[in-house]
Amino acid sequence: MAVLGASGLLLRAVASSCCRLRALSCGKSWGGSGTRLGPVRLFHASASTRLSSEDKVTVHFINRDGDKLTAQGKIGDSLLDVVVDNNLDIDGFGACEGTLACSTCHLIFEDHVFRKLDAITDEEMDMLDLAYGLTERSRLGCQICLKKSMNDMTVRVPEAVADARQSLDISKKS
Repeated sequence: MAVLGASGLLLRAVASSCCRLRALSCGKSWGGSGTRLGPVRLFHASASTRLSSEDKVTVHFINRDGDKLTAQGKIGDSLLDVVVDNNLDIDGFGACEGTLACSTCHLIFEDHVFRKLDAITDEEMDMLDLAYGLTERSRLGCQICLKKSMNDMTVRVPEAVADARQSLDISKKS
């Protein structure tokens, strides 16, 4: 469903299945008279409505080699979106593009952040069972959506990743 309102906002439906899964996991809205066409994205013609720094969340990733990578994402973006959109150098991360078909976006959260995350789904739990270095604070980055309260959080990338689709391990030692 496309709607052009008085404010000049245009809602556009996108039909990509990987985006659909990520949009569902992040609670993004859907368009179209009961038809699920794809996630609705907002576009605006004027520069005055660009996202301010208040609408962004800073995330620190501790990479496999111990390097700290810092990036920003929009509230509602998944952590996989943050890695991809900022072109962060994390080998093998997000190989299935957020379709819950692998565990390559496995991240380990700080305890105080982990306790505040939304409930885990059975599908995510199934994929986490295949993850290398699983901990009690492990989640998949494609399923965790940014909230303002997450600003300045630090997440750790496990030392290796097991991609069940290829039976291949990518680690800092290879």
